[in-house]
Amino acid sequence: MNGPTPTTPIPEIPQRLTDPRPVLAAGTLLWALASAVVWTAGDRWADARPICLMGMAVGALGYSIFRLQRQAARRGAKGAQTGLIP
Repeated sequence: MNGPTPTTPIPEIPQRLTDPRPVLAAGTLLWALASAVVWTAGDRWADARPICLMGMAVGALGYSIFRLQRQAARRGAKGAQTGLIP
């Protein structure tokens, strides 16, 4: 027979590996730590200050988008992502 052969089902990825909250929190905290270090280091690292602040801003933006999508998924909104409700 040359037809399709049965395949084994793809295993589910564990929830702890698909949850973006720890990654977003850790990234934002690391940018905050870098900002504190750069700010206290004096003028030597003055060029890195805006980069660290933008890193924190991007982390906060990412978390806010995730949170809005999760709220939409809980409401059952049509355009919401799936799989965000723990």
